[in-house]
Amino acid sequence: MAEAVSHTVETAPEKLMTQRSQRIQEIIAGYAFMAPAIIILTVFLVLPMVAALFFSLTDWNGITPLFDRQGTVNTQAFEMVGLENYERLLLREGSRQEAFFTSLKNTVYFVLGVVPVQTILALVLAVIVNQRWLKGKGFFRTAFYFPSISSSVVISLIFMFLFASNGIINQGIKALFPGYQNVTWLNDATGVIHALLGGLGITRDTVGEWARTEVLSIRLWDWISGPSVTMLMIMILNTWTTIGTMMVIYLAALQNIPGQVYEAAYVDGATTGQIFRKITVPLLRPTTFFVITLGLIGTFQVFDQIYVISSGGPADTTLTIAYLVYRSGFDDSRMGLATATAMVLFVIIFVFTMIQRRIVGGEKAD
Repeated sequence: MAEAVSHTVETAPEKLMTQRSQRIQEIIAGYAFMAPAIIILTVFLVLPMVAALFFSLTDWNGITPLFDRQGTVNTQAFEMVGLENYERLLLREGSRQEAFFTSLKNTVYFVLGVVPVQTILALVLAVIVNQRWLKGKGFFRTAFYFPSISSSVVISLIFMFLFASNGIINQGIKALFPGYQNVTWLNDATGVIHALLGGLGITRDTVGEWARTEVLSIRLWDWISGPSVTMLMIMILNTWTTIGTMMVIYLAALQNIPGQVYEAAYVDGATTGQIFRKITVPLLRPTTFFVITLGLIGTFQVFDQIYVISSGGPADTTLTIAYLVYRSGFDDSRMGLATATAMVLFVIIFVFTMIQRRIVGGEKAD
């Protein structure tokens, strides 16, 4: 008996050491599996963000090499200016502040016009192609999704031909309305809200002096201009090219809803509209949050379509924050100011994402 107890006491430390060794091996194995993802995120996400934050505090022009031939830092390439770049954008009156808030106004109108429309259309299309009675589901799913995987530059060029003065859009409207005058979609700086108000006889000259008051270097009347006609065309383009991706996301979520839920609702006498409002939409709340988040990020960062179609014109009515980053960094050779603009854009996207999380929520309804 004593020998057995002694044997147990002697092997207890060995078992403890074995457990610790296994635990260490599990930890090492876990980090080994995580290492590729950690390295990729660090190299392509964390380090670029840290570098952007650093350069936003400098006056680097983006051209002067940061390192000399010996591989040492070229101290003459840039000078630390602190928060001066942010001050130029947000606080100091002048052309830089005006350009930033003009781009902010245009971008917000773009976001408010595109994200709700693309979300609603994507949900409707997903519900339609998910119906059992629909024939040729594969064709419709492919047709709706195809614009999303096509070249954005090519589609932008096609839209430029469609919306040209003698393009098919103007010709089609003219056929329906003989008195219609061609709209210069590609070069019309008129704000949509201004055009609607003008039709009612409301102009800047008739609303009073308050319309001429400047807020953040922009007149109040210009703040309520709405997207320009050219920006409206780009919004239509962006919506058409993104609803396919959102539709596929919604379709996957719809197919994940148990059929028993709908069967029970039908047994209880619920109509199709009630089932959609009371069951489908609440159960899709996490998906809706994800879709809106993708939409916010994509629309706030819109660049390629602006670059191809308008280059920020006419009269800066299609100038977005992302395009302002490009123009500041590569056209004006102010990379420090460009990175500061990009950091402000990051904060704006984060704030909007948190706001819509509070409104939409990321969890299924009970």
